Amino acid sequence: MENTADGKPNPKFHSHHNEAARLCTQASAELFDESNPRIHRDIIRIIAQYLDTQGYTSTKVTLYDEANVKQQRENNYISDVVRLRAAILDGEWDEVDRICASTYLKDKKHILYNVYKQQYLELIDDNESQKAFTTLTKHLKPLEQQQSFQGEFRDLCYLLTTKAIQDAPAFRNWDGIASSREKLADYLQNILEFEIVGRENEHQTLKPNRLVALFRQAVAYQIESCQYHSESIPLVSSLLSDYAPVVVPNAEQQSFVGHLGNVKCTEYVGPYGNYIASGSSDNTIRIWDTESSECLATLRGHTSRIWDICVDRLGTTLISASGDCTVKIWDIHDLHKPQCTATISTDSLMTQGSQRIQGSQGTGSGGGGGGDIYSVSLNPLESHIIMAGYDRTIRLYDRVTGRVVQTFHGHDLSVAQAVANPLGNLIISGSKDQTIRFWDTISGTCVKSLRSHLGEVTSVATSDSGMLLLSSSKDNSNRLWDLRSLKRLRRYKGHQNTSKNFIRSDFIGDSLVVGGSEDGMVYIWDRESTKVIQRLDGHKGIVYETKWNPKRGILCSASDDWTIKTWWFDPNNNV
Repeated sequence: MENTADGKPNPKFHSHHNEAARLCTQASAELFDESNPRIHRDIIRIIAQYLDTQGYTSTKVTLYDEANVKQQRENNYISDVVRLRAAILDGEWDEVDRICASTYLKDKKHILYNVYKQQYLELIDDNESQKAFTTLTKHLKPLEQQQSFQGEFRDLCYLLTTKAIQDAPAFRNWDGIASSREKLADYLQNILEFEIVGRENEHQTLKPNRLVALFRQAVAYQIESCQYHSESIPLVSSLLSDYAPVVVPNAEQQSFVGHLGNVKCTEYVGPYGNYIASGSSDNTIRIWDTESSECLATLRGHTSRIWDICVDRLGTTLISASGDCTVKIWDIHDLHKPQCTATISTDSLMTQGSQRIQGSQGTGSGGGGGGDIYSVSLNPLESHIIMAGYDRTIRLYDRVTGRVVQTFHGHDLSVAQAVANPLGNLIISGSKDQTIRFWDTISGTCVKSLRSHLGEVTSVATSDSGMLLLSSSKDNSNRLWDLRSLKRLRRYKGHQNTSKNFIRSDFIGDSLVVGGSEDGMVYIWDRESTKVIQRLDGHKGIVYETKWNPKRGILCSASDDWTIKTWWFDPNNNV
């Protein structure tokens, strides 16, 4: 066992980050199609089995009843396709029309096109030119876009002038009505086949406790994909989030050099943290390879320092807030060609519709008037951008409509940070006016205000569970709050945060708190005891912000020394 800085025993881990790529296949949608009817039925059977073993018999019956309603629709669909196939083989075209009119058929237009094409070819073969012309103009022409290949409809028209169907290039292999009907029936059989194949496993034996077994396999995968391995098998206490061992970083892993000014903010890119983004006072955002520390892209376009950045969960969109009074949205799915797709300026926001944005920083409550944008974040659904800054106003921006849909007024001074709670029904903000405010996203009203800090509030962050709030202030403290009762639970001290800087703090899992400091160190506290259990020394200037990546088990810090650094747990470092 290793000991932490406060003498508490810590489980022993070893790192295998070089083996991670070899060990794990990423859990992507390519592994199976969740919309596949067979997969859907498998999931229902597995859930029903678990409910039965736990004694939830009534719930199991209800599940099967609801599933059987959909099953009946599928049965009707298959029956109609079978009837349609038989009618085509018999040449009962009126029956075909009735089935197509009364049934929901997948690819219905394409099916109708092929059915009418068959009727048309049979009329041509029987020298029924007038009826063929009617079928061509009334039925086939509206479905021309469904033709099997470019030029097929042209050849269908050409058949009206030929002596035999084989004279048209597209139908040179025509070998009679019966054979053609059979081919069309086989085509429809292929449509039916997908539905039938999904039923082949209905009588397959379901292994006992299948759901629990799958969960254990998933947890085992999560453990194997982690950078750190415990020497003993870990006991997982919850399945609501991915397994991530709590390790205390104790050594510098990489230093990322390239910015030409202090680095105010940083963020991991992508679900696996393969890249890191950083925003600097050199007016640029850089994206780095986490493993090699190579700069892969530089995003230019802002004309002043970058105060804050955020990245969507997939790692395809980055949003930046700047001192040039703008927020920019960047498409970064291709790091070789990152593009700015939208610029949101304070000036344009102030003139949108009936938004109540007026005044200036010196006019008191209700503010407006532009200025630096200090904070940018996404709501839980990633449908809206939350932005706040010098003008004391918080804005909720709809990414689809490109408009501000709600504004929040009430702070007396600039807003350092604003974030949504995990449910998305509240926005929480920290301000230079020393208050933390809670806002209802629908009405825009302030539902609660906390004034406990003795200095400017520089950051706010919520825990993954949504039960806790962490705030930082220029009174040299970070404070932990219960979001349900709004009671202050803990206070973390030891670092320095008094000057004109935005020093921010955050959570590391459920048990640790991390933050920057003006003395150039990264501080890590035990959440419950409030003791400093680690000081990471390596930066040569103020540490503004830190971000933890649970997938990789590494911490990233942004500093006044123009660099960002990553920190990891080195089992060979006994310091």
